[in-house]
Amino acid sequence: MADSPPVYRAVLDSNVLVAAQRSADPHSPNREVIERWKANEFTLLFSPDTLLEYAEKLLALSVNREDAVEFIALIFALGEAVEIEFFHLPHYPADADDIAFLLCAWNGFASHLASYDRDLLNLSAVYEGHFKICSPPGFLAALRSVSAPEVSNS
Repeated sequence: MADSPPVYRAVLDSNVLVAAQRSADPHSPNREVIERWKANEFTLLFSPDTLLEYAEKLLALSVNREDAVEFIALIFALGEAVEIEFFHLPHYPADADDIAFLLCAWNGFASHLASYDRDLLNLSAVYEGHFKICSPPGFLAALRSVSAPEVSNS
């Protein structure tokens, strides 16, 4: 499986990245999502607008500037840039900041958009045929199910 491309293509809301960067818990589900991305278990999709949102939120919520810059550079280097060509969504969120994440998921043919944002999670039924909007623990469960070793019945 190491040579095959990741099964999932995901957009992570800024609240997931901030939680991962700020967590002191080595068993944090947010940190595990980031570690699984670094291990190439899924493709992290980003657009210029989502990168800007990541940087703004990381800095506004007291993540060390050097760490924030390093993390954004890592996303830029290891993630997949999405060009936003289609701007019409079936439903727009209440928070205008969430539009960038939906557009990135839509245009990047994401399988998942992971977020703690209740407004985004409430849109899951609207986007169900296109990508799954779920919490980070829900996305982590999907990742774990794909990377779980096969059990032999011998």
